[in-house]
Amino acid sequence: MTNSSYQVIARRWRPTQFAELVGQDHVVRTLGNAIKMERIAHAYLFVGPRGTGKTTSARLFAKSLNWEKGPSMEVPEDSEIGQSIMEGRCLDVIEIDGASNNSVDQVRDLRDECQYAPAQCRYKIYVIDEVHMLSQAAFNALLKTLEEPPKHVKFVFATTEANKVLPTIVSRCQRFEFRSIPVDLIVDKLSQICDVEKIKVDQEALNAIARMAQGGMRDAQSILDQMISFCGKEIKQDNVLEVYGLVARERIVKLGDHIFEGNFEEILKEADAFAVEGVDFYRALLDLADYVREYLVSCMKDGKNSYPEQAVRVLDSLREGEDLVRSGLSEKTNFEVTLLRAVEAGKSRSIDKIIRQISGILPDEAKKKRVSSKPDLKVNKKGGANSPKEDISELVVSSSRYDTPSQNSNELEVNEESNARVENVEDMHE
Repeated sequence: MTNSSYQVIARRWRPTQFAELVGQDHVVRTLGNAIKMERIAHAYLFVGPRGTGKTTSARLFAKSLNWEKGPSMEVPEDSEIGQSIMEGRCLDVIEIDGASNNSVDQVRDLRDECQYAPAQCRYKIYVIDEVHMLSQAAFNALLKTLEEPPKHVKFVFATTEANKVLPTIVSRCQRFEFRSIPVDLIVDKLSQICDVEKIKVDQEALNAIARMAQGGMRDAQSILDQMISFCGKEIKQDNVLEVYGLVARERIVKLGDHIFEGNFEEILKEADAFAVEGVDFYRALLDLADYVREYLVSCMKDGKNSYPEQAVRVLDSLREGEDLVRSGLSEKTNFEVTLLRAVEAGKSRSIDKIIRQISGILPDEAKKKRVSSKPDLKVNKKGGANSPKEDISELVVSSSRYDTPSQNSNELEVNEESNARVENVEDMHE
């Protein structure tokens, strides 16, 4: 018989206190100080990538505001109101999905409900997830209530795309930026979960899961849950690579070296091997770009005055190819084209570097000959400006010293013609 009460890891390990929230210390500190100083705003906007704790923070904040003994960041686990809020059964904490409740009529109903006092809590709190999905008419219907809500009403909006929220809405809220969670913090949390769940997992497997989560704790926990179903009580790196089509770190480093060396043959061999193994080419490209970025960062930390220009051009080329690999019909072909373009980009040289190299090989006499962008004009007795005949002659003769004999004779003839034209111009002035 199946266990119908089973909860996935992401739900079982959802934070119940602000102290358990990972990677968002700035949010916890600001909200905590607002409660201590009794500076609680009427509307908050939580912005950030998926799985970083926006909705969870909204619930924790609602629990902190509505605790029976007064607003506090530390609410006991046995609090009845706190438990009802975290379980989603509190009448005064209303969670609304902005994607499915985005019409103007639904927002008008919400506006009418705001006028009624809370049933059991201190505040009536509306948590609107994916608020950017509301229609413009719905936003406009909410503006007046959002600007001057009743004293017992608080709004908490959560979104992954703040640019789609109307500026008039954003200006009425306190905005909090939820950051992508660093890999090391995700690894620490997953390791803690595995210890409690009695799962044996190696460090390389945890690193692979954390990298694949792309900064989202919920994604990492969901991946871990799936790996437990696949492997049982022991998880190794090869298992993660097999299930999700990832590439081992060592092969990514080797592929990066082939790009810097311009080894086309080995690059194509690796691409063929990836295709046979069923590798996710887009994920492999992202890992490769991360490796090049880490190389640049290490160069800066080593105290070098300048970063390697080749690596910068390679990284730019890889980033430009991400959309091509992700949306193209033939991922393997687009992956190969992106890598070959990265090799060619790495071989190119910047204009500034070429100029420095040319100036380094010029003879010393040529370096001393500087031609001003505004030649000096001598004033004659009649107040007219003479043509810079001597400067032109000197420039042509000096430049001919470094050319072939045939070029010298031709340029000397041009020099005589130029002098004759200059004399004619002077006669006309006189």
